[in-house]
Parts: sequence; structure tokens; C-alpha cells
Amino acid sequence: MSSPAKFEGSDSYVATHDLKLAVNAALTLQRPLLIKGEPGTGKTMLAEEVAHGLGMPLLQWHIKSTTKAQQGLYEYDAVSRLRDSQLGDERVKNIDNYIVRGVLWQAFTADEPVVLLIDEIDKADIEFPNDLLRELDRMEFYVYETREMVKAVHRPLVIITSNNEKELPDAFLRRCFFHYIKFPDKETMQQIVDVHFPKLKQDLLAQALNVFFEVRDVPGLKKKPSTSELLDWLKLLLAEDIPAEALRSADQKSIVPPLHGALLKNEQDVHLFERLIFMSRNNR
Repeated sequence: MSSPAKFEGSDSYVATHDLKLAVNAALTLQRPLLIKGEPGTGKTMLAEEVAHGLGMPLLQWHIKSTTKAQQGLYEYDAVSRLRDSQLGDERVKNIDNYIVRGVLWQAFTADEPVVLLIDEIDKADIEFPNDLLRELDRMEFYVYETREMVKAVHRPLVIITSNNEKELPDAFLRRCFFHYIKFPDKETMQQIVDVHFPKLKQDLLAQALNVFFEVRDVPGLKKKPSTSELLDWLKLLLAEDIPAEALRSADQKSIVPPLHGALLKNEQDVHLFERLIFMSRNNR
């Protein structure tokens, strides 16, 4: 029996050693990989890069507060069937015409193994994870309308992301391999930036990273800026040709970063930051 392919990272995604180990552990155990971490730390992008790195198709199921587990399996369109019967449509004789296949059904019956992303599972109702336990465990489900059992031809690599908005059930957690993506330190963040902006001047990068981490360290922020916001900010700094000197001061906390709207995303955090700077200047 050949050993499963291993995820080694990619040129466009900086994966830590621990993260690569987690992906490969999920592959070996044939269990869903549950990824948690701050918003903007690349959880969703991980699934895209794993699919690319392993040469597997990617199917994505983005969860909303109204999403039900049944939608991932299939939905029976009884309304369309009733309408068609009233119109005398021949399609009504075959109930299969009114079964809409969900993402799990597509993943189970794909011609080759796929990566299945269940994104932001914590947005759904608390019962949502429990409603998928059997399907993800046994890789099968029953279609009552057609009286058929759908079984996975190939077991997909299931990657589930959560922003920790609510606790997930213990029974669900037991079936997953878990990994928490820590917020990148300066060295790792520099590697991430280098992937996206390989020609960025090192002086500007050094100053931008100093400012970024200073902002993240401000106590009391409602929303700390994330990796994605740093990348947006750098893109704006380059577009506006902002020099490194504009980010530098004797006391880094005594300046408002240019284009700070890319980093601070609500008025409370902006007011807090401005108030701290005002206090810093008055204490000189």
C-alpha cells in the first residue's frame, strides 16, 4: 500500500513546520483537520494551498448563520416538483430531477480524492457540527427520497476552520485533528510579506513591521490588525509611495500611521489609538 502524499508547503504560502505536520497527521489518520486562529491568519487560504500542493481539486462550503447541515448533503426541491406537476411536466416522474446535491455529496462521489473546506463552522447553529458527525465519521449518508445510500468513493481531506466565535461540541472535537495557527512573529511575518511583495525595500518593511506590531500591542483594542490587513496596508503604502521616514519617529507610539484605516477597522480603536498618542506627547 503506497503511503499518502505529504504536504510540504508552497512558494505562495508560508506554512510553519507545525502546520505542515498537522496537515499530514490529518492525512495519515484520515480525520478532519480543525484549524483555529485569529481572523486573517490564512486559515481559508491553507485549504487552497493544500489542494494545490497535493494536486487535488478543492470544494468549498462557506458556512453562514443560516446554514443547515442537510444543505451539505442534499436538498429536495419539493416546491419545484409541485409546480411542475401542476404544469404537467414529464420531469416529475423522476424524483432525482428535484434532488440538489450538496458539497459533501459532490466530495463523496468525485472521481478522485478532493480537499473539502468547511469554512467558519462556528458561524452556524451549535447543533450544526453534531449533525455532521455520522457523515464525516462513516463517509456515507442516506437519501430518504430516493432510498439510496451515498458512500464516499474516495475519502476527502476535510479541512474545517473556526474563528472561535462559539465552542464546538466535544463529540465533534474528538473526531478531528486540531491545530491552532499562532499569530506570526516578526520573522515569520517578514517571510509572509516577502512572498507577496518580493521587491519591497527592506527599510520600509522594517519600519512597517515595527508600526504594525506596535499597533497590535495597544491594550484595549477591539480588533487587532491581522496579517491580511498588514498586506493591504503595505499595498497602499507602495501605491502612495510613502517613504520609510514617514513611519519613523523617536517614539514609535507618538505618530499616527499613514493610511491607518487599513489597520484599525472601527472608530473605538481609532479613538483609543489617538488618545494614547496624545497622552504620550503630553508626557514628554
